[in-house]
Amino acid sequence: MEKITEKLLLEKSSPKTSKLEQIRSLNLSGLNLKLQDLPICLLSRLRSLERWDLSRNQLQELPQNLDLPALQFLDLSDNQLEDITSLESLQHLEELKMEDNLYITISDHYKLMVLLPRLMMLNGKNVSSTASHVRYVYTENLRARIIAVWEKNFSLPDPITAEKMLSLETNFVNMTRQQVKFGPSSVSDFTKWRVEILAREYLRSLTEPTEEPENTEIEEVPSVSTPSKRKQMSSPTTGVNLTPYKKPKTHQESPEDGRRILRLRPQTPIKTNEVRMSPRKSSNPPSTPTRHARTAPVSKASPARPLKEGGAKGIQEVPSSLNIQRKAQVSLKPLHVLQCHSKLDSCDDFSTQLWSCSFQPQEHSTGGLVATCGGDTLCLIDCDSGMVMKKYKVAGEEFFSLAWSTVLMSRGDQGSAQLCSILAAGGKRGLVKLIHPRENFAYGEFRASRKSLSVLRFHERQGNFLFTGAYDNRIVMWDVGGVDSHYNFKVNQLLVMQISSTPLQICLPAASSLLCGSDDGLFYFNTQPSSSNAKSRCMEMEITFPVYKNKDKDHNYRTIDGLSLLTDDIIASKNFQYNCIYLWSWGRTAAQRPDKKNRLVSAVVLAELQWTNTDVPYLSLSTCPAQAYIVCGDDEGRLWTYDMSNLQNILRDKPAKPLQPTKILEWPGPVRKGSGPMKGPSINTVAADPELRYVVALSDQNMVIVWKRAETDG
Repeated sequence: MEKITEKLLLEKSSPKTSKLEQIRSLNLSGLNLKLQDLPICLLSRLRSLERWDLSRNQLQELPQNLDLPALQFLDLSDNQLEDITSLESLQHLEELKMEDNLYITISDHYKLMVLLPRLMMLNGKNVSSTASHVRYVYTENLRARIIAVWEKNFSLPDPITAEKMLSLETNFVNMTRQQVKFGPSSVSDFTKWRVEILAREYLRSLTEPTEEPENTEIEEVPSVSTPSKRKQMSSPTTGVNLTPYKKPKTHQESPEDGRRILRLRPQTPIKTNEVRMSPRKSSNPPSTPTRHARTAPVSKASPARPLKEGGAKGIQEVPSSLNIQRKAQVSLKPLHVLQCHSKLDSCDDFSTQLWSCSFQPQEHSTGGLVATCGGDTLCLIDCDSGMVMKKYKVAGEEFFSLAWSTVLMSRGDQGSAQLCSILAAGGKRGLVKLIHPRENFAYGEFRASRKSLSVLRFHERQGNFLFTGAYDNRIVMWDVGGVDSHYNFKVNQLLVMQISSTPLQICLPAASSLLCGSDDGLFYFNTQPSSSNAKSRCMEMEITFPVYKNKDKDHNYRTIDGLSLLTDDIIASKNFQYNCIYLWSWGRTAAQRPDKKNRLVSAVVLAELQWTNTDVPYLSLSTCPAQAYIVCGDDEGRLWTYDMSNLQNILRDKPAKPLQPTKILEWPGPVRKGSGPMKGPSINTVAADPELRYVVALSDQNMVIVWKRAETDG
């Protein structure tokens, strides 16, 4: 038997180094090691260790509280393991091998899926789907049964004393272990183990309502270089990732209960945090914009500049759907200003930045339900009433993006599969959360990147395809599949697309086409699967714009921070520090590249829409294709709106100047108690529902502004 020394560790490591702290891979296989041969002080210095081979030894367990923050792969094959709970400290472990351990059972495998929240591969098999079921659905079923036992047989003593509580805990745990039955008999040992943990947690929750659940994962948030607008929270770089679970039907919980913070739950109306509208602001702002002096030089991008070649040609190609004759002019009125993403639900929080909003797909919506995200919170808001219907919190997270989709949900023996609406959300931690809002249930998560996620987008034609963009300069295409009646699901990585900077916007103009806006420009990727089964792909084309010629040392006109389809062919895009929005033809632009050799292609611009002059980046635009409408916020709380229902006729006149906005909706001027009217913040993003009944705007000062459509004579 060899004694584990620093010299031995350096000899058995790779890459070769003179410092333990730099070891990334370590092979201690076949050394007949026992528990006492593993010095915890020495091993804890392996701060960069990612892969560790301990196979073919005589280990019955690992040292308790072994701190290896970078460890992702561990091989414990061919040992004498009996106790797997000693692995609980390895919270970042993703792959584990444990073959040929005589005393390890399937119950132990289930325990590992609970103890190791990132475990995806076990003994060479992908267990992501099973692990998700065990962590969420199985656990929720056990919790509901535990609560039923409590409500039928127990109550808190009066008065509460330590002695009485100890006796109560013993009796309650023993009874739940005996009476709660769930799952196959092969995992009965796991069930009893899990029931005991959950029973103790539930009892503590009745007497200590502010205490966090014990099954938490403390993880180090990856360090990322983020754009200046996407500031990291001022909290420490470690966060708590709690297991989401569904509210048991047998237990009613008040909306104020903050313990179970990873679940969707009905909320009371946010009337106390609703900001009163100022009577000083006119509700009918002028239809022409009022330009203010800004720091960016106007001469660099003059609004009087004529369109480039191709801007007024081929007007017959503009779809007739953009020749909608309205009986009445679209008029939007401010309806609500809400603070529903506040830290600690404080009405004094005006610093949380809100980043993404989206309306529920029309086929599943009763109308006016919008999802918003910012800070550590995702909210579902009824636009008409201003009520926050459901809220989802993840302590330590900062959500940057969300997306709706529709997937199939199987019903087992109860009938054929049905379509259900789901939400995906992601942000600072690089994890995608999957949520079934109708059932108030966060049914799973998966890691999409080691760095923060900047954008999420589902494919409109293939609802199970999800695209994620991250600060590692990659776009990944995933198949998230559907779910079964027990919320089992499986995620497969289909394609990885590499660009030169962080993806900011994703647009899908055709079945196998993806456009990505970034700080370096606009890039095209072909997402069609290839016969070679290659899963990595580079951009095939870069689309350039006339404003690029204005490049100077003080301004970067290449940043595409707004990108959205107006029709199947016409795309609206916005370049940072340029005071116009481009409308351009995707089909005619792509047709300029017949030989596919030249990667630089000039966008065929159809029109330009005048917008504000600002130095504030990442103010995203939105389109409402069914109503031929475009809206974009600015850095003063205003919404610039463009009615494109008559675009075909407008382009026939060959406009030489940028088109004026149809109307600029002034900042509604909410009044903060004791401080008077608030100044207009930057509007980070906007969204319009498919029928243009509501427009929702999110600000960088923790305010959700809901505008409602009112028909007026046009």
